[in-house]
Amino acid sequence: MTIKELKKKINKLIGTEKSNILIQYVLKVDRKYLIINKDEEIREELIKNIVELAKKVQDGYPVQYITNKAYFMGLEFFVNENVLIPQPDTEIVVMQVLNEIERIRKFENNRRIKVLDLCTGSGAIAIAIADNVENVEILATDKSAEALNVAKKNYEYIVKDKHDKNLTDKNIGQVEPLKFDMLEKNVNKVSKIEFLESDMFENIDKNEFDIIVSNPPYIERDIIKTLDKEVRCEPLMALDGGKDGLDFYRIIKENVNNYLRKDGLLILEIGYNQRNKLQELFEGAECIKDFANNDRVILWRK
Repeated sequence: MTIKELKKKINKLIGTEKSNILIQYVLKVDRKYLIINKDEEIREELIKNIVELAKKVQDGYPVQYITNKAYFMGLEFFVNENVLIPQPDTEIVVMQVLNEIERIRKFENNRRIKVLDLCTGSGAIAIAIADNVENVEILATDKSAEALNVAKKNYEYIVKDKHDKNLTDKNIGQVEPLKFDMLEKNVNKVSKIEFLESDMFENIDKNEFDIIVSNPPYIERDIIKTLDKEVRCEPLMALDGGKDGLDFYRIIKENVNNYLRKDGLLILEIGYNQRNKLQELFEGAECIKDFANNDRVILWRK
C-alpha cells in the first residue's frame, strides 16, 4: 500500500487532519514528505500500527495523547493522560495576562512582576507567559503531582532550553568570553517558573501577586457524561467543577484578597454559560469573549 492509498483509507476513519498527524507520527516524517512521496510503498507492520491507532482515535481517544504533542500559542507542548489538552480558546487568557503585564510596565518598568497560575496542568498558561515576556516570576500550582511532572518537562524544554540556546547563539564568534556580570544580567531577566503541588491555595505562602490566573475545572458534574468521547478521556479532576460548575471559583473568591495585591488583576477562564453567575460572584468583573464569540474570560480587579 502506498502513502496515498493509506491516507485515503485513514481519512475515511478519522478525517484528513488527524490522519496526517498519525501517519507522520508513525512514519517519523513531516507533511511535506507525505506529499512528495505519495507513491512510496509502506511496510505492512507500519500500516497495521497506523490502522490500529486510527481505530483508537475513531473510538474517541485524543490523537494528542498518542503523539504526546499539542500546540498552544505557537509552542509545542508534551501532553499525556495526566493533563488537559491545551485549547485555542485559552490563548485569550494568556493574551489578557500579557496585556496586564504591559500595563504594569508602563508605570513600573523595572519591577519583577509576580504571577500565580492556579491549576496549571500542562503548564501551558504559565509557560506561554514566560516565553513571551522577561522578568516575570511565576508560581504554577496543581493538585496533581503527575500533572506537575508534565508541566516541569515542558518548562525545561520550552523556556529554559530555549533561553540557554539563545544565550549561546548570541555569543558565537565572540573573541572575548562573556563577562560574568553580563551573563548574570541576562539570566536574571529570564521569566522564571516555580512549580508547587497544592490543592488550590492550600500550600501557597501568603504573598502579593500582581496577577492571579486560572483555568480551573468548571464543567457541571452531571454534564460531563454528555461530553464528546475525546473530552471524557481527559483527567476528570481537571474537568469536574462540582454540581453547578462553580466550586473552584468560590474557593478563589474566598482566598483572592489574601494573595492579590491592591490593584492586582484576577483572570479566569469560564464556561460559555457562566458569565452572569460569575459576575455576581466577582462584583464589577468584566467579561471577554473568545474567537467564537462565546463568553470565555472574567477579569476582576482588586
